[in-house]
This record gives sequence, C-alpha cells and structure tokens, in this order.
Amino acid sequence: MPKMKTSRAAAKRFKVTGTGKLKRNKAYKSHILTKKSTKRKRSLRQSAITDATNVKNMKKILPYI
Repeated sequence: MPKMKTSRAAAKRFKVTGTGKLKRNKAYKSHILTKKSTKRKRSLRQSAITDATNVKNMKKILPYI
C-alpha cells in the first residue's frame, strides 16, 4: 500500500498540541479591519482549538501530524 499524502494546505494551518488536539488560527483578521473593534481584533490574534465535529476529517488529511 502506498504512503498517504499529507494535505500541505492543512499542514500549514494546523498544529498538534501536546495532548493531541488541533490548534488553529482564527479567521477574519486579514482585511476590512476598520469596522472591527479593537477588542474583536485583539481576540482574533489568539489561537483556537479545532471543533470536535471537524477533528475526524482533519486527522484524515493530516495522517502524520
């Protein structure tokens, strides 16, 4: 059986924590920032844990991470 390929797009966007959870960056921080409040933009800087409903699919496209 051939090796599975890692989705390079996903590999650049997700990191695995020490406990095996997937860490991701939040969206909506790239443009049209003038109408967003400072508090909202500041909270978008923090990373988040990927939701449990998506983890199964993410682990499939990230087999070696």
